[in-house]
Amino acid sequence: MALVSFLGRLLFVSVFILSAYQEFNEFGLDGGPAAKALRPKFNVFSKHVTTQTGFDVPHVEMKHLILGAIVLKSLGSLLFVFGSSFGAYLLLLHQAIATPILFDFYNYDADKKEFAQLFVKFTQNLALLGALLFFIGMKNSMPRRSAKKKAPKTKTV
Repeated sequence: MALVSFLGRLLFVSVFILSAYQEFNEFGLDGGPAAKALRPKFNVFSKHVTTQTGFDVPHVEMKHLILGAIVLKSLGSLLFVFGSSFGAYLLLLHQAIATPILFDFYNYDADKKEFAQLFVKFTQNLALLGALLFFIGMKNSMPRRSAKKKAPKTKTV
């Protein structure tokens, strides 16, 4: 059963590992194509946050955001494969931050083609988020093995 669990975790994080690998290879000096694609979405998200909450989102270089995403996905995946809850929390943090910014279906009318595409990707990322929450919940609900050895029973004649 441990092998099946390990393979399941490995297949699950393959999405994050491949994404981080691709972003790392394309990073360059300016953050690569990921930074160029993220910039307009982040600006729109920042405006939404400012208008809805009144809080200003600080200016952040896109290459730093992409680098942070690469680190979260890489480190989180590595730890998650070996069953670490901390790795799941890192991936959860990445998903919670990246999903509403990257898949901004709420900026489009429901009859637009972009809305449907972004909404499908948004719900797929919500499923990944749910799987991470499930893993954390199961990990926390399982009883820990006690390190104490049981005292040997005395034999009676």
